[in-house]
Amino acid sequence: MNLGNRRIAHLDMDAFYASVELLRYPELRGSAVVIGGGRNAIPEILPDGSRRFVRLHSYAGRGVVTTSTYEARALGVFSAMGMMKAAQLAPDAVLLPTDFESYRHYSRLFKAAVARFTTQIEDRGIDEIYIDLTDLPGEAADIAAQIKVAVHEATGLTCSICVAPNKLLAKIGSELDKPNGLTLLSADDIPTRIWPLAARKVNGIGPKASEKLAALGIVTVGDLANAEAGMLQTNFGRSYSAWLMDAARGEDERPVVVSSEPKSMSRETTFERDLHPRQDRPALSTAFTGLCTRVAEDLVRKGYRGQTVGIKLRFDDFHTVTRDLTIPHATADAGELRRAATECLKRISLDRKIRLLGVRVSALVNATDDPIDAMHPVQGELPFSDSE
Repeated sequence: MNLGNRRIAHLDMDAFYASVELLRYPELRGSAVVIGGGRNAIPEILPDGSRRFVRLHSYAGRGVVTTSTYEARALGVFSAMGMMKAAQLAPDAVLLPTDFESYRHYSRLFKAAVARFTTQIEDRGIDEIYIDLTDLPGEAADIAAQIKVAVHEATGLTCSICVAPNKLLAKIGSELDKPNGLTLLSADDIPTRIWPLAARKVNGIGPKASEKLAALGIVTVGDLANAEAGMLQTNFGRSYSAWLMDAARGEDERPVVVSSEPKSMSRETTFERDLHPRQDRPALSTAFTGLCTRVAEDLVRKGYRGQTVGIKLRFDDFHTVTRDLTIPHATADAGELRRAATECLKRISLDRKIRLLGVRVSALVNATDDPIDAMHPVQGELPFSDSE
């Protein structure tokens, strides 16, 4: 395995949204806390100045968990889980509303702290980045430790960092020693630290692929590394099977992309179970709206508008379909994005269960000097029943 001499770090903030909330409500440290409630989850200020928190057992609705503290995760509550299911697992957990303005604020703080070390940073979202440390002087462990200290001083929050020869290994490694972890991986560590992991721990192997691999007797990354190439190609196709084999061996040549002018912005989600276009229409509609809203928020936060809107669907047989639509003017409005994405959706035959849904906006223009219109509420129903 020739992984070269690169030193690529993946920095992942620890339980980011929940940790930001614990800065605001320090009395909840050590408690099971779930983030994802609405306005009715705002704590009540009592006459003595203390706070009364809403408990998860009082929740009623179709919402999903945005994130949870490690204490809640120990009870089985994870992000993207239905809130009602979470309430069954952890009824006494504290429920708090989401506050994306605060999360974005702390995101900017931690990224600015890292930028004092290098500009070779790839922004991967609100709570994670890749950092190319290859050309920085000093030992990787020392640099990573200094970055962790700088992030904590800037935010009061902890992060986990892995330094590895490439992005794939760095991404896996940042999860190995959470929370507040510092992990170093080399090619020699792959058999001992990577191969024993469940195959789903590799970014890019979702729940459905993991299930299909398990049915073939492939449970761990090591199993995948030793799998027969022809068998993988028969079951997953030429392109994906080739990627699976490379990933299992820890091979990844992707560079850290530092471009300040993105070509597109996208959001996608792989469902915990395959969703039926008609029977699971409310859940699909909620997920679709959420994706459009988050893409719009990304555009606004980074100062862009987009004119081409696209969607991506992956069905239960792994067949993937994309459609796009160019609208008359560039926008960052969630409502407009959703309407355009819905038009794309109408051009797809929805006759199978869906395992992945994505929304993408391209043909971006810089809106820094041209104020973006206020975002409008995202409304409307998905046309899933049209093909029934």
